[in-house]
Amino acid sequence: MSQTAQWNFDMSDNFKRTFLFLAIFQTLHSVEEYVFELWMHLYPARFLSNLVSDDLSLGFATINSAIVVLIFCSYAALLRNPTPSMSIIAWFWAILETLNGVGHLWFGILSGGYFPGLYTAPFLLLLGGVLLRQLMAGHPAS
Repeated sequence: MSQTAQWNFDMSDNFKRTFLFLAIFQTLHSVEEYVFELWMHLYPARFLSNLVSDDLSLGFATINSAIVVLIFCSYAALLRNPTPSMSIIAWFWAILETLNGVGHLWFGILSGGYFPGLYTAPFLLLLGGVLLRQLMAGHPAS
């Protein structure tokens, strides 16, 4: 065996499918957050939206549109170039979306009811967790 770790980035059909579903559910999640006006319920969302536009709904839509474009661009990049360095992108999205799912579920619990993004949060948590498990199964092998 070699002294250096070999990165075995698994780009199986299951991995590709999981990442694609994660991107789709992030899109649905962004729509849910917009429809139920997350920026009115969460100060960081309001703050960031205001940095983009004086119209908070427009600022929020712009930021979330950028997130959706980025996750689909990441998916396309991973398909084109499944190298070990590209796995960093997959790790980023898996961790971010898992935390996003946990956060919305937590805010729902704290609010004692519905919180914008709550309906799609379990899917982000599930798919992010599955993607994390798939990534851990392929890293590192010595």
